[in-house]
Amino acid sequence: MDSALDFHTARALLEWQVELGADEAIGDSPVDRYALEPRAPKPATPAAAPSPAEAAKLPPVAAPKTDPVAEARKSALAAQDLAGLKAAMAGYEHCELKRGARQLVFSDGHPGARVMLIGEAPGRDEDRAGKPFVGQAGQMLDRMLAAIGLDRGSDDPGQGAYITNVMPWRPPQNRDPSPEEIAMMVPFMERHVALANPDLLLLVGNISCQAGLGKRGITRLRGNWTEAYGKPALPIFHPAYLLRMPSAKREAWADLLSLKARLQGLT
Repeated sequence: MDSALDFHTARALLEWQVELGADEAIGDSPVDRYALEPRAPKPATPAAAPSPAEAAKLPPVAAPKTDPVAEARKSALAAQDLAGLKAAMAGYEHCELKRGARQLVFSDGHPGARVMLIGEAPGRDEDRAGKPFVGQAGQMLDRMLAAIGLDRGSDDPGQGAYITNVMPWRPPQNRDPSPEEIAMMVPFMERHVALANPDLLLLVGNISCQAGLGKRGITRLRGNWTEAYGKPALPIFHPAYLLRMPSAKREAWADLLSLKARLQGLT
C-alpha cells in the first residue's frame, strides 16, 4: 500500500495545523542553537631555532643504528681486486675481534690456483706471522696437500693452492667465533672467492662450513661435494682435528683423493 501523501491531502493537514496554532516546523532531531560553528585549526607556527646556549643543553640525538653486515657487503663489493679487498677488511671497524688481534691475517699461496682452501680463524702462530696455517696444523695441511701434488708455494695454478680463513682476526683464547662475527665476514668471503676465482673450494672445518653452507657437523658433511659461494666445494676435517684424532686420517685421505679425482676430471 502506498503511504505517500498527495498534494491536496498534505495541504489540508498543514492548514489544520495552522488553525490549531502551530507557527513553526519542528525537525525530528533537536538543534542546539547555542553551539559554536566548527573552525579550521590554525596552521602551526614553525618553531624558532634554539640558541647555541639552548642547543648545548639539549640531549644528544642518537645516531641511526648501523647494520654491520650491510656495511661489510657494501665495503666488500667496492673492492676491485684482492689488494683492495684486504684494505677494505683492514678498514672494517664493526668486528670486535679486530681490537684484540695483532694483525689482519688475509691469505697465503697462489691467488690464481685452481684450489682455494677456506679455514676457520687464525691461531696464535698465524696472528704473529700474518699468514693462515703456519703452526702445527699448517704443517699438517702442507703434508696433506703434498700427498696429492699440491703446494701453496707453487706458482703453477694446477699445482698451487690458495689459502685463507673465514675470520681474518684471531678470537681471544682461540674460541669459536660467534654467529654474529661470522655473518659480518661472509660478504668479504663471498667477494674473496669471486676475485680469486678458483675452480674448487675446500671448506676446512666446522666454522668454514657454517659460513659457506649455513650448517655445521663436519663429521656428517665431510666427503660430500656441495656448492658454496657459487663454486663446487668439499668439506674436510681441519688439520688440528686430525692432530687430536689420528684415527680420522683415513677419512681425510679419502677426501683428498676425491679432490684429486675432481681436479683431474676438470682437466
